[in-house]
Amino acid sequence: MMAAGPEMRASDGDRDKVASVLREHYAQGRLTVEEFDERLERLYTSKTYGELATLTSDLPDVDLGRLPAVSDRHPERREARDVRQAQQRGLTAMWATWATASGINWAIWLILGVTDGFDFPYPWPLWVMGPWGAVLLVTTFFAGLGDKRNR
Repeated sequence: MMAAGPEMRASDGDRDKVASVLREHYAQGRLTVEEFDERLERLYTSKTYGELATLTSDLPDVDLGRLPAVSDRHPERREARDVRQAQQRGLTAMWATWATASGINWAIWLILGVTDGFDFPYPWPLWVMGPWGAVLLVTTFFAGLGDKRNR
C-alpha cells in the first residue's frame, strides 16, 4: 500500500474527517464563525490530500478517535439543517423582541394609570402589539410551512 501524497485524491470519508476536526476547533473557539464557514466551503470543493491539509495546517492536532462519528455524508443536508436552525433562532429573536417591547409599553401604560389616580388611559399598547404580532404570526406560520416543504 502506498502512502498518501498531497497530490492524491481525497474521498468523501477523508473530507468528513477534516470536517469533524474543523467542528472541534470551532467548538473550542479556535475558529470564528466566518473562518469556520470559509473552511467548510473550501473543504467540500477540495479534491486532494494537499488541499485538505491546508485547511488545518495552522491548527493543533485533534485525536479523531475521541470525536463522535459523522452522522451523514451529505453537505446539502447539513446546510439545510443549518439554515433551519438559523431560521428558528431568527424567529425566536423576533418574538423575544416583540415580547420585550410589548412588556415595556404595558409597564409605561400601567405607570401612567397608577400615577393618574388609577384612571387608566386607553390601552394604546395594543396598537403596538397587535399589528407587529400579526406580522410575526404570519411570518412564523409561513416559515413553518416552508420548513415542512423542504424536508
